[in-house]
Amino acid sequence: MIEKRRHTLGVLAALVAAYAGFRYFPDIRPTELNFDEVHNPLGFRRLSVGESSGGFDPFFGLIAPNTDILAEAEARVRADICGALYGDFLSETQLVPAASFSDYYCPFCRVQTKTLAALDARTDSNLHVNWHELPLLGQPSDIAAKAALAAKRQGAYVAFHERLMKSPFVATPEYLQALAQDIGIDHRRLVADMQGAAVVRELENSAALAKVFGFIGTPALVIGRTVIQGQVDEATILRIAEMEIEENWTSQC
Repeated sequence: MIEKRRHTLGVLAALVAAYAGFRYFPDIRPTELNFDEVHNPLGFRRLSVGESSGGFDPFFGLIAPNTDILAEAEARVRADICGALYGDFLSETQLVPAASFSDYYCPFCRVQTKTLAALDARTDSNLHVNWHELPLLGQPSDIAAKAALAAKRQGAYVAFHERLMKSPFVATPEYLQALAQDIGIDHRRLVADMQGAAVVRELENSAALAKVFGFIGTPALVIGRTVIQGQVDEATILRIAEMEIEENWTSQC
C-alpha cells in the first residue's frame, strides 16, 4: 500500500514538473521558419511573426492628397530597392543589412528597437541596422519622426532616436526644445530642418518602402532579402542573418 502511494505521488510529481516546464520554460528548440515568396518586388521572401501596432496610411502627415507624389516616391524606391532600404551600407558585404521600420509610440517597437540596437553594436551578430521612420500613430508620431531626422542633419540621430524611444513624453515643441538643449544641438536649425525638403523626402521614401512591402503596422523589418511584419525575438533575427549569409543575400542586391 505504501509503495503504491509512493508510486502515485511520484507520477503526480512528474506531471506537475512537466506542466511547470511547459508553462514557465518555453520550448528551447528552434521553431521552423516558414517563408512566403514575395512576387513584387521579386527576390524577397516574407515571414509573418509577432505583434504590431496597427497603422494608418503610411503617408500620414506628408503627401496623402497628392497621388502624383505618392507614385513618384514609390517609383523612386523601386528603381533601387536595396539602396532605398539599406543606404550606403551595400558596399560592406561581410555583414547582413537590416532595415528597421518603427514608430516612437508603438510599444512593440520600443522592445524591438532595443534588441536591434544591441545586435548592431555586437561584432558577432553579423548584422548592421539602417533605421527608417514610419510614423503611423498620429501627429505626435509624425512630429517625433521629423525631429529625429532633423537631428540626423546635425549628427545627433542616434541620441534623439534613443531618447525618444525611451521617453514617456509626447514630442511637443517644448519637449523637443528641452531635448535639443540637453543633447547639445541647435534647436532653431532642428525646427527648420523638420520642415525641410530633405526630411520630407526621407519620410516619403520610408513610407513608399512600407507600401511596396505591404507593411500594415510597426515594427517591420527587412533583413537581407527577408521581409518581416511584427515583433521578432533576438534568436530569430540572428538565425535569419545566418541564413542570409549562407544563402548569399547579395545576389538580390
